[in-house]
Amino acid sequence: MSILPDLDAFDRAILAILQKDNSTPQRIIGETVNLSAPAVQRRIKHMEEMGVIRANVALVDPAKVGHPITIFVEVEVESERAELIDAAKRGFAAVPEVQQCYYVTGEADFILVVTVATMADYEALTRRLFFENNNVRRFRTFVAMDRVKVGLEVPVGRTSLNMIPRGISYRGMILCA
Repeated sequence: MSILPDLDAFDRAILAILQKDNSTPQRIIGETVNLSAPAVQRRIKHMEEMGVIRANVALVDPAKVGHPITIFVEVEVESERAELIDAAKRGFAAVPEVQQCYYVTGEADFILVVTVATMADYEALTRRLFFENNNVRRFRTFVAMDRVKVGLEVPVGRTSLNMIPRGISYRGMILCA
């Protein structure tokens, strides 16, 4: 069981801003939440050290880099022995086309989110990941027809609205309405 880090309203407000645009200057964040830029920097560093902020990445549109097909795959394994489940986790995690992998309850054991350039690429991937794996009993494929919503923003809870000035914008985005 993991212990939740103690995040105050300032931390939560900073996280809300960073999740919308991680390139927001610390000075702008500080003005938005009524902290100095060095205080914002210390808080961000502390949240990185606590693992609250896991990475600073760019969200890339898969279609614009040649991977227009998104596929959801349910995978059912033959044996749920711990070492075989761990091997499956490592195997799925090592494949670049697998964007997300979840070990789940229910009829399936894993749900994968995969991006590929073509269905031929997906067929080749299924041969490597599923058909050549003796522990995969079956898999079901769901091809996305449209990306209606894709996001990684996590609700960070309520922030004290009294400390945050209204209507500060950055790059046309209202940071605090």
